[in-house]
Amino acid sequence: MNTSGRIALIRHGQTDWNLEERLQGATDVPLNDTGRQEALTVARRLHAGATTWDVLVSSPLSRAVETARIIGGVLGLELSATCPGLVERGFGAWEGSSLAGLEAQARDAILAEGEPAEEVARRGTAALHRIRDAHPGRNVLVVAHGSLIRLTVSVLNGETHPRVRNCEVVPVRTEALDDARLRDDVPEPTAP
Repeated sequence: MNTSGRIALIRHGQTDWNLEERLQGATDVPLNDTGRQEALTVARRLHAGATTWDVLVSSPLSRAVETARIIGGVLGLELSATCPGLVERGFGAWEGSSLAGLEAQARDAILAEGEPAEEVARRGTAALHRIRDAHPGRNVLVVAHGSLIRLTVSVLNGETHPRVRNCEVVPVRTEALDDARLRDDVPEPTAP
């Protein structure tokens, strides 16, 4: 077993709202059949990979939980826990709105109305600290959401991470997680 452990973030599979370019945020939208197939495909890739995964954690939103359970079924893992800190960036009254066909400026104006990016990154980083502290030395798969993953990894790596595709696997550099704990802009995690 890797003494420092690994963490990999996975965005949930496709939902109908993803397909329709509707803003999901924290609204609990289920996977569609394409999303279930994406989860199965990534699960098979992970199973064929060199890393043995020990723990599976998820956002409590159903699209993430179902993705995690599909992955766990292939890897022989039960969902260990859901973590509220992994919920997608909230957009309040804008959730459910269509972003299809909007110009970049209009899209950015809507996205700016959501939960502040800095808060999402802090919440995501704190959640990863709690998960790692709860599973020291273990290899952990974390199923979450696109904006949360992108914003958290951007802060950890000190550079803008690109958009995360459905069921994309994004490794977390554990040294970046250690460095983040030492900075003032990232809160210390609290007990789960």
